[in-house]
Amino acid sequence: MVQETTFDNGVRLVSQQVPGMHTVSLGIWVSNGTRQEEPATSGVAHFIEHLLFKGTARRSARQISREIDSLGGVLNAFTGHEYVCYYAKALTRFLPQVADILADMFLCSAFPADEIEKERSVVLQEIKMRDDTPEESIHDRFHLSFWQGHPLGKPILGTTGTISGIRRDAIIEYQRHWYRPSEIVIAAAGALEHRQLVDLLAGKFAVLPSGGPQRPVAGCSRTNRGRVMELCERDLEQTLICLGTDGLSHADPGRYSLVLLNTILGGGMSSRLFQEIREQRGLAYSVYSYVSSYADAGALTVYAGTDRQQSCEAVRIALAEMARLRDETAPADELNAAREQIKGKILMSLESSDSYMSRLARSYLYFGRYQPLEEVMAGFDAVTPADLQQLAGRLFRDASLNIQVMGRVDKTCFAEGQGALSL
Repeated sequence: MVQETTFDNGVRLVSQQVPGMHTVSLGIWVSNGTRQEEPATSGVAHFIEHLLFKGTARRSARQISREIDSLGGVLNAFTGHEYVCYYAKALTRFLPQVADILADMFLCSAFPADEIEKERSVVLQEIKMRDDTPEESIHDRFHLSFWQGHPLGKPILGTTGTISGIRRDAIIEYQRHWYRPSEIVIAAAGALEHRQLVDLLAGKFAVLPSGGPQRPVAGCSRTNRGRVMELCERDLEQTLICLGTDGLSHADPGRYSLVLLNTILGGGMSSRLFQEIREQRGLAYSVYSYVSSYADAGALTVYAGTDRQQSCEAVRIALAEMARLRDETAPADELNAAREQIKGKILMSLESSDSYMSRLARSYLYFGRYQPLEEVMAGFDAVTPADLQQLAGRLFRDASLNIQVMGRVDKTCFAEGQGALSL
């Protein structure tokens, strides 16, 4: 029950009717994010995400929040490296009001000067909060180091310097340039009628002139700086570790193998990292791995938090498990268990209209079409143990390894053990 309508100016509206639901989720997605920013305005995409909640010609910031609360709904937004999303969720009978609120914010935000200054202070506090949260800061350090020199290497929040310096005219110009019909996908899912959505939104979005921004040439390879190890001394109770290697883009044919490879490595309680580092050795409470995929590149990252004296051992174990996946064929039963784990998580996630909406939008952003659930499941079913080993051999290379260590760092251990800490 997926339907698509393209408005005259190029805005795409896609919807998925889900029988049995009582809610509807509506999201306005803009297919640009941090990677489109200039260095001097780093963080402007995220700043705009905040500012669209701060008032229009028809509604003040307080009226926006009061109106959505009075519907019992949820209104929120998030910024990524390649897109920004503004979304709302409410009972189906309130869809007209929700559509009006979202469209008003997106199309008619006033960017009041006083609200910009107040929100500038809020974003600066958000930057400080992340810096003060080691478990988030270590992932930021890994990302910035791994993607250094690549458009994806820009921090989503920006920096204290750039946020302090961004002026109102630069904010308005960025929105005018990038919030164009060719970049916009409106996605909705739940108990809805597609024709009603078209009637609610086509007229509102007609105010946007057709056409799109001048994008840089698509595709940009990450600069391989060779094996990187960076140590950050901080007075923490734990030593935190992030290490990773190259991953795959969203559309890479090996993406199904990558998800399964990550699941086996560190994607749950039965994963090799969890079992070996936590259950067998008791070295860490939190240990896992995850995949970050983008339009033209990706990364696979491992995280662990442990004692200073045990940090080198934790890194060695993580690297040994990655090497084992590269050098040995994974047992068929382990692959099958990972396959069922992933398929189960996908199906369970689709018990809410917002999950349907997000999946629908990302499908159009990255593939330009709807990916049926059956196609995705078939992709996982087709992966063989040989596929996993071949992919691990392609990705798990010492030449692309990046290791970040934060906390009370045993510098002697890491300095002398660098030869051993390799893939």
